[in-house]
Amino acid sequence: MNFPPTAEELKALRSRINANIVAVLKKARAIRTQLEEMDRANAANRRLSDLKDGTPAIYRTRIAVTNGLRKKLKELMMEFQGLRQRMMSEYKDTVGRRYFTVTGEYPDEEVIEKIIANGNEEEVLGKAIQEHGRGKVLETVVEIQDRHDAAKEVEKSLLELHQVFLDMAVMVEAQGEKMDDIEHHVLHASHYVKDGTKNLHTAKHYQKNSRKWMCIGIILLLILILVIVIPVATSLSGS
Repeated sequence: MNFPPTAEELKALRSRINANIVAVLKKARAIRTQLEEMDRANAANRRLSDLKDGTPAIYRTRIAVTNGLRKKLKELMMEFQGLRQRMMSEYKDTVGRRYFTVTGEYPDEEVIEKIIANGNEEEVLGKAIQEHGRGKVLETVVEIQDRHDAAKEVEKSLLELHQVFLDMAVMVEAQGEKMDDIEHHVLHASHYVKDGTKNLHTAKHYQKNSRKWMCIGIILLLILILVIVIPVATSLSGS
């Protein structure tokens, strides 16, 4: 038979949970700092790199790593969201059972939410205290209060951790968009270079044709001048 944990066991469990959350928070903040540094390094490399045809291998690698990290972060966020929901659900069940133990009645959702939101167990259990005596109910009230404090403290830590992961996910998402944008512009630049090269060849072809026709025109003009000038000069010399 499983007995409910005592107040001391609850405190020890709460301390262990908080220690684990603090450790994860430190790791999460360190990862966030590294992501910020990576973002700055990407920006610096983007300014210094001479992008040629196609996306450089280092950028393709960064894109792949970023996409993988983005997926992992989203999975972690979902896991922590699920943990928060499970803890709150278990806490509500515990409050409901303790309420039934004291009053003999099953509380509705509104009563449970009132206890959780305000932590005013004595006010809600006032009728039970009057009927069964304060001493008998006080132990249950203290247990509910301990669970309430533990749940609120853990909830606060999980919310902070969840926010850190959200910040990192936003950063990774932005980095991924930047990487995609780089590849997009490089690909377009490659097309522009190819189009420019093609147009340059066309222009050179036109230039050669223009020069050829210009030479032909000059020759024809010289021939025309000779045709006109020679008879005139001959007639003048004859006269």
